[in-house]
Order: sequence, then C-alpha cells, then structure tokens
Amino acid sequence: MSKRKPHNLQARIAQLGDWTANPGETPIVTWISGLFNPQSFLTAVMQTTAQKDNLELDKLTLLTDIQKKMLAEEVTTPAKEGTYIVGLSLEGAAFNVLQGLLEPSRPREMSSPLPVINVRPVVVDKFESGLFHCPVYKTQQRGPTYIFS
Repeated sequence: MSKRKPHNLQARIAQLGDWTANPGETPIVTWISGLFNPQSFLTAVMQTTAQKDNLELDKLTLLTDIQKKMLAEEVTTPAKEGTYIVGLSLEGAAFNVLQGLLEPSRPREMSSPLPVINVRPVVVDKFESGLFHCPVYKTQQRGPTYIFS
C-alpha cells in the first residue's frame, strides 16, 4: 500500500468530520477530490444560487476563477459567489500562479496541482464566449468519470 492512501483516507475522514460538526455551513475551501461524488456538491452550489436568485437550475453553468493561493489554509474568508475548491491537477501542463497562465509541464512531471479555484454559478446566457472549456474528470480515465467543464 502506498503512503498516499492512508493520508488520503485520513484527510477524507477529517473533511467529512468537520462538515458533519457544522452541517449548515459549507467549508471555506472544499477538497473536491476527497468527495465520493463531486458532481452532487457542485449541483448543490448551483442550487443555492438558483434559490437565492430565483433562477432555474438548468439555466446555470459553472465558471471557474483560479486564485493566486496554492493552499486551502491561505484562504480565510468564504467566496463572495460560489465556493472555493482544491484538489484538482493538470495533466501535461502546469499553472504559473504569478502570471496566471498555463505553461508546459516541467520535465518528468506528469501532473501538477492547481491553486485554489473559485467555482461559481453563472447564467448560461451571460457566460462569456471565448473562454476555454476544460473538462474535469475524477480520474485519468475519460468518459464516465467526467465531472464538469
């Protein structure tokens, strides 16, 4: 068994324990890759916005804004819109936090972690054209592990 698995399990237990201790509060930053079903969490984020703004759920989509903070501990206040997530990584590329740009991956680095990301629901009609639609998957396998773009 690799060393990552026990830590991964302990981190999942800690996140769920913190959440169940305060079920009415969404964590400031959610470790999305620690969730069994991240799609349901993101749907709940959209439902909260839909109810608050009196919108239809199917009229919303998710927009992501990559922050300049790499660690969840660096974020001290909740997102104004949507929620903050961590735990995603890029395969075959890296993200330059200082410049806010994608760049080629570093030598012998198959994947690199992404910084904290603000995921927020927006009305589909207001979604800006020209934005890159990057698919997000649970695992390296494509298809059935799709979460969102």
